[in-house]
Amino acid sequence: MAAGVRLRSAVATDQAARDTNEDTAWASDGLFVVADGMGGHEAGEVASRLVVEVVSGLAGTDPSLDDVTRVLREAHRRVRDLPSHGERRPGTTLTGVVVTRHAGVACWLVLNVGDSRTYRMVGGVLEQLTRDHSEVAELVEQGLVAVEDAARHPRRHVVTRVLGGGAARVDPDLSMFPVSAGDRMVVCSDGLTDVLPDARVQAVLRAERHPRAAADRLVREALAAGGQDNVTVVVVDAVALTPSRPAADGSGVAR
Repeated sequence: MAAGVRLRSAVATDQAARDTNEDTAWASDGLFVVADGMGGHEAGEVASRLVVEVVSGLAGTDPSLDDVTRVLREAHRRVRDLPSHGERRPGTTLTGVVVTRHAGVACWLVLNVGDSRTYRMVGGVLEQLTRDHSEVAELVEQGLVAVEDAARHPRRHVVTRVLGGGAARVDPDLSMFPVSAGDRMVVCSDGLTDVLPDARVQAVLRAERHPRAAADRLVREALAAGGQDNVTVVVVDAVALTPSRPAADGSGVAR
């Protein structure tokens, strides 16, 4: 139970053809995130693990938007303090959701830095909630690259915003909206979305009712489709909501 929501979740991951798995995930206590590290010489693995360690402090806390921004900026600072090997500084993407309360209402708080993705499926329809922070996504937005060409563009893996890296400051994308019973959230690294189109991800999520079966199958299909990158998938279902408790002062806002 998190913020009055009964949840059911699962995580699946595979290093695929890589020597190590630089993805790190967290899926408990109302926090569901995936970090995809980069930097070489195992620096990506260290960066993603460090960020998830810092962000795990949000679990079970009903954080505000300001709370999440503060924690992500602390994670950014901690990764920037890591030693670098060669020209590439350690960095990592981070995306996911945390269940919180706003004015007594259970909400999904969506967070994103980089090109890993968070989706929501309602009524069998999958919607991407996050915006990719990548050169290709920016070119698509500017009308310079067609959507259908983005997946094959040679700059598709160049991210423009990460935790760590060379930028002194990070501005995460954050949004919040109420939880509805039946919501299915999917958090994943680009090892999934580089090889499986959204239509296929949607089909698997429709076919597999349990989060464990859905997460495992998505990873298997990514590998079968020729995926070479680490792939990590978190699937979380909002099974039911519980009524909020009236506030002691009679305001109607749960404390």
